[in-house]
Parts: sequence; structure tokens; C-alpha cells
Amino acid sequence: MKLNLVTARAGTGWVREGLKTFFRQPLAFTSLFFFFMAVVSIASQIPLVGGLLTLMLLPTMTLALMAATAQAAAGTEKPPAGSVFLAALRAVRADAQPLAVLGFIYALCFVAVLGLSALADGGAFTKVYLLGDPLTTEVAETTAFQVAVWISMALYLPLSLAFWHAPALVHWHQVPPVKSIFFSFVACLRNMGALTLFGIVWLGVFIGVGIGISLVAGLLIALGSGSAIAVVGNALMVGGAMVMAAMFFSSLWFSFRDSFSG
Repeated sequence: MKLNLVTARAGTGWVREGLKTFFRQPLAFTSLFFFFMAVVSIASQIPLVGGLLTLMLLPTMTLALMAATAQAAAGTEKPPAGSVFLAALRAVRADAQPLAVLGFIYALCFVAVLGLSALADGGAFTKVYLLGDPLTTEVAETTAFQVAVWISMALYLPLSLAFWHAPALVHWHQVPPVKSIFFSFVACLRNMGALTLFGIVWLGVFIGVGIGISLVAGLLIALGSGSAIAVVGNALMVGGAMVMAAMFFSSLWFSFRDSFSG
């Protein structure tokens, strides 16, 4: 396995290739993402451990969508939707044990991030994010709560870099979970320019599409307040956000493909 250094412009290419691949099989990618969201939703309902289980599932979902992207991007012909979905499930089944280890480590690290943020606000942000406590305006506007949010964001950045390539390294290069976390962090630091541009371009895509969806959904809600049309408007906003998330995950494979070889 060899770490490749890429130019900053590669980040734009990752977004472009991710979108292109997503639209080769949009239904398959969207269905796969909705499937994992359903699994996460069910897991979150389990008493006491539901919150941790949802965190543990993130590396698995990441690998599934990356494997689906690799399948959809292979060859020049449009692949069958079923083959894309099955490629994701095969990847998860093949590496279930190391993915479980990755998920456990990720959950522990995430809880540690929230624990450190609790030093600022006594755990108010942690209870809202992890336990689903209602967020009131009074709490959100307190300085302590806002400091806790910023601490969480600052600490989550290196955590996300450490797990960015980790599931893919486990699957395609058979790297042990702990080493995959280290190699992922190093690779992201060495290619930070490309990842930064990747994030900026995706932010622009999210904002642009989000504005369009919000305008259409808002119009439907306004025209059909209290009716089925309003329901459609609300569903459009939620569904649009889910589809955009599926698009984002479909581009992660290309950042891994160009960052490692061998």
C-alpha cells in the first residue's frame, strides 16, 4: 500500500466524479442510504445503548456506500441497480468484525469529544445531541452551550479525518482497524488541500440545492397549509436532504482511490 499525494484540484474532481456516479444509479444509492438510515433509526430505539449503536454503524455505512460507488464506477456501461446494492452488502459482510471494532472505537472517541464539551456547559449539549433532550431557545443562547458546540466541532474535525479512509483501508487493503485509523489521519493531513477544496465545493452544492429545495417546499407548504400539499412540501425537504447526503457519501470512494494505491 502506498500513500499518494494529490493536488488541491483533485478535491473538485472527487465531487464531480461522485455526482456523476450517483446519477448512474440514483435509485440504488438512495435506497441503500435510506436502508441504513432505517437501521440506524431502529438501533436508536434500543434502551440505554441505542445512541452508541447508531455511532458504531457509521463506519459500516461509509464502507457500504463506498463499495457501491466502486461497483457503479467500474466499466463504461451502466451497472444493474441490484449489483450496486449487493456490492455494498458483500463488503459489509466480508469485514463485519473489523468494522465492528472500528465502530466501537469511533463511538468511544465521539463520546469522549462530547464529554470534553460537557466541561463547558455541564453536559447540556451532550444531552441534546446524544440523548435527544429537547433544545430550548434559552439553553441554545447561553454562552456555555455555544462554547460546548464549538469545542465539539473543533475536536470532531481530527476524529473525522482519522476515520475518513479507515473503513476502506480495512476492506481493500486488509489494514487492521487501529492502523487504518492512523493511516487515514496521516493521508488526510498530507492531502489536506484536496480535502479542503472537496469540502468547500460540497458546501456550495449543498447550499445551492438546499436553497432550491427550500423554495419549492416552502411554496408548497404556503399554498397548502394544513393539507396534503403541505405534507408533500415537508417530505420534499426531508427527502432532499437525505438524497444530498447519499450523493456526498458516493464521492468518498474517489478520495480514497486517489490517496492510496498498491
